[in-house]
Amino acid sequence: MTEPADGLFSVAQPGAPQAPAPATGFTTPDAGSPLPVRMRPASLDELVGQEHLLAPGAPLRQLVTGASPMSVILWGPPGTGKTTIAHLVAGATNRKFVAMSALSAGVKDVRAVIDTARRERRYGGPPTVLFIDEVHRFSKTQQDSLLAAVEDRTVTLLAATTENPYFSVISPLLSRCVLLTLQALDDDDVRGLLRRAVADERGLNGEVTLTAEAEEHLVRLASGDVRKALTALEAAAGSAVAQGVKEIDLATAEKAVDVAAVRYDRDGDAHYDVTSAFIKSMRGSDPDAALHWLARMLVAGEDPRFIARRIVIFASEDVGMADPQALLVATAAAQAVQLIGLPEAGLNLAQAVIHMATAPKSNSATTAIGAAMADVRAGRGGAVPSALRDAHYPGARGLGHGRGYRYPHDDPRGVVTQQYLPDDLADAEYYQPTDHGAERAMGERVPRLRRIVRGRAATPRTGDVPGPGTSRPAGGATLTPAANITAEKPDPPVGADPEPGEPASTAVAGSGGASDGSVSTDGTGSLARPPAATGPEGTTPDESGPAAGEEQP
Repeated sequence: MTEPADGLFSVAQPGAPQAPAPATGFTTPDAGSPLPVRMRPASLDELVGQEHLLAPGAPLRQLVTGASPMSVILWGPPGTGKTTIAHLVAGATNRKFVAMSALSAGVKDVRAVIDTARRERRYGGPPTVLFIDEVHRFSKTQQDSLLAAVEDRTVTLLAATTENPYFSVISPLLSRCVLLTLQALDDDDVRGLLRRAVADERGLNGEVTLTAEAEEHLVRLASGDVRKALTALEAAAGSAVAQGVKEIDLATAEKAVDVAAVRYDRDGDAHYDVTSAFIKSMRGSDPDAALHWLARMLVAGEDPRFIARRIVIFASEDVGMADPQALLVATAAAQAVQLIGLPEAGLNLAQAVIHMATAPKSNSATTAIGAAMADVRAGRGGAVPSALRDAHYPGARGLGHGRGYRYPHDDPRGVVTQQYLPDDLADAEYYQPTDHGAERAMGERVPRLRRIVRGRAATPRTGDVPGPGTSRPAGGATLTPAANITAEKPDPPVGADPEPGEPASTAVAGSGGASDGSVSTDGTGSLARPPAATGPEGTTPDESGPAAGEEQP
């Protein structure tokens, strides 16, 4: 027999001859055992804090009484009673009980237990309950070795884990077991167990007393972990006895246990919970809560690069266009983490977190790309419009690539009417600006851009009544009369390849071609800009404004 690290139960060597149930796998606590072991509940009636699992006929009661040979996975934080339940199962009925820890057992050990259980079952022996502590430590191969035996009930599996089994236990094994979730005990439950330990003959037997202040201190340090609370109580009682006093006051308790361990495992379930709370606090615009969760991660030793990456993602996912500077702040903080490192980089992270939490929020970029990807996954989106196709290589013109492409910089507005989306998505509008923060301006600008790009008629705004022969933009400035602006002309045809005797191109050299080889045009879509019209006394009219009735982006 060997003792595991926590000393709560003995682990029998797998495959070795087992003593008759119910004592197999455990030793009886004595006066020298740790206080948590001595105070272990002897029956389900003494089990505290898991009332949701103790109803008549509930799986936990059936497991303990042996009424049903179902396999069970116990999932819960430390100190909530997982090992205690295993102890109750071992002693409640005449079943063979084999306990092993995933920290030290391997596939060979598991198969030895299963072979023995199968042989004894064939000869009418008692059913076998196999308890595996820290089952999430088993590899996929080790967990696979349990499947057949659990399936045909050669063994009844009782597994305990502090990690989320949906992440740490393979799906086939999880589907063969009943999952019971144990909750962290609340303060009243922990307080009641401390008082029981002080008075019970199995515990301190009334040799010391506990002041209210010291009791509250131990409850706070426990954070729902009964084992931690009883261990701290035992340390404080030892300190009081050493000082020759019978009362554990606050000072004695603080000296015995001066720091609360942070419950956080970088690879465990708490990692995901704290990270989730961190992100949701920033999203909820609570800088104080966000800083608390940031501190929890930093104190627990989380990789600051992981935190920085989450902040960078958050800047686009939840702040977005409402405050475009947020992404710059986040990336600057991430760079500072790389250059400086902890502990000073915590200041950079804190500044970025405060910025994210207090910034106006918009998830329009998130929903926009989500909608676009949904269309793509649904098979929507045809061929690339011919005007947008790559036309830089020989022969591309002959295929019609780049034909009709309008170069936006040739238009005074920098925007032209042109189809950029595939035909079946020509009217798609993925980006929907909010009216939060800096994105409020986008809410006014994007509809105007869409009307110009998609050739829709502009809708005059209330109060915009232009005078005769003039057009007035949103800002109210009077524009040049329409007669002074070159009228639009239809696009002349562009030959795929020049016919014999015809000029090779109608484009004017140096007319601002696009880098992809497409034929650039002026603002009207023609290949060459016509000579500028001359105004009175030979002056060139102002072409900075749009034609009459055209909308500005």
